[in-house]
Amino acid sequence: MPLQLPKSSWSTTELEDLRELSRSFMQKELVPHQERWAAEKKVDRELWNKAGEVGLLCLSIPEEYGGGGGTFAHEAVLYEEQARAGDSAWGVTVHNGIVAHYLSAYASEEKKREWLPKMATGEMVGAIAMTEPGTGSDLQGIKTRAVRDGDHYVINGAKTFITNGFHADLVVVAVKTDPDAGAQGVSLIVVETDTPGFRRGRVLDKVGLKGQDTAELFFDDVRVPAANLLGDAEGQGFFQLMLQLPQERLIIAVTAVAGLEAAVDLTLEYTKERTAFGRPLFGFQNTKFTLAEAATEAAVSRAFLDQCIERHLRGELDVQGAAMAKLWTTERVNKVIDDCVQLFGGYGYMTEYPIARAWADVRISRIFGGTSEIMKEIISRSL
Repeated sequence: MPLQLPKSSWSTTELEDLRELSRSFMQKELVPHQERWAAEKKVDRELWNKAGEVGLLCLSIPEEYGGGGGTFAHEAVLYEEQARAGDSAWGVTVHNGIVAHYLSAYASEEKKREWLPKMATGEMVGAIAMTEPGTGSDLQGIKTRAVRDGDHYVINGAKTFITNGFHADLVVVAVKTDPDAGAQGVSLIVVETDTPGFRRGRVLDKVGLKGQDTAELFFDDVRVPAANLLGDAEGQGFFQLMLQLPQERLIIAVTAVAGLEAAVDLTLEYTKERTAFGRPLFGFQNTKFTLAEAATEAAVSRAFLDQCIERHLRGELDVQGAAMAKLWTTERVNKVIDDCVQLFGGYGYMTEYPIARAWADVRISRIFGGTSEIMKEIISRSL
């Protein structure tokens, strides 16, 4: 029997219908291809078009730009079902919840009408390029330059760890437009990947997230229209990033909690079916106590996450609250899944078991979107 958790406070009949659609899509289009995608280090490009056809892309973007006209709650449902299906290959969280929102918030009206409808159909896949080979969480230290030349910017630099990097048709790139101005010198510029001078490096070989096309990107005198600058002036990029990062961190929390719940369900099922010394594993006190702790971690994490989603839907989730959500849920899911692997024994270390893949996949959650240490630093500023 799976975990018996109450329905989320923000759920509605419409969202539950979307959940059924999302679950059906995951089972049909994602679950059967996990091993192949892991071997190929990328999903099929057609997956994006299929998702667009059934209306799962840009769920929270206004209908006038081709989106679903929904809220973050619609996105959360989709991400939860992806996590529960055991998929970590499809970069829809970046496409839907991050890139589309940078465009919706900061692109010109003309560019929104040009790019967002194509993202909603899957014609264009979105990526965001912040991290560089020499910088991690320190966005002020980026080296990629964009120099204004008439009606264009000329971009030079390199980015790494870019989700959707192989398939991306459109990349939001963090650049320095004024290298001497610190945070005030950072801007965001959109690069379409068919632009001369743009090239993709290798798809990176990761410990987990094997099927995700995380890639290196290079910009060699890439010339893009000045209209591709996000915002109405240079130097707004750091402020734009700070405004959007709470949603990115909440997305990570959503997938963490759904992954935690799924891991507990898998382990409950396994320990009730698997026997040792003549009785089910669940019959041993250690197993029951470990899973009792895990179920409690799941319930507390779900309650906190639901509260954060409610705050975000009201426009009240601040930087510190989002940092708390990411810190708590990613630390919890890593602990719980590690405990679950232990209960699986040797089989928990075999990649054909979903729990082993989840264990490898979830480790990055304490790093990307800002490390746990950075989250603590952010939280401490409000104390």
